[in-house]
Amino acid sequence: MYKGKQSVKQLVRQGAGVSNIEITDSNIKSFEHVARKYGVDFALKKDSSVSHPKWLVFFKARDADALTAAFKEYSAITLKKSAKKSRPSVIQLIKKMKDLSKSLAKDKAKNKNKELER
Repeated sequence: MYKGKQSVKQLVRQGAGVSNIEITDSNIKSFEHVARKYGVDFALKKDSSVSHPKWLVFFKARDADALTAAFKEYSAITLKKSAKKSRPSVIQLIKKMKDLSKSLAKDKAKNKNKELER
């Protein structure tokens, strides 16, 4: 008896009904990690007939609840990763602040000299 990731043929031979879900993300490794954590028996199949390849995840019908929990955690991980990418770099922010502080320091010095001349 196979456990975890396996081929579609091996999954069908186990006798339980097989269901599938479509994934469009190409980051399958993180899904495999989460599925192993929940003990889900699954098979991945790439559908490259479309211009943007899709992945079909086949799983046994009795694993549906475990797979739902795994997908919730997987989607939370992918959302967290996408949120990190949308944030600006800390180094870029520091450079902006340095440039801003230099310009403020020059303006302050100019204003100081003008006040002394009066």
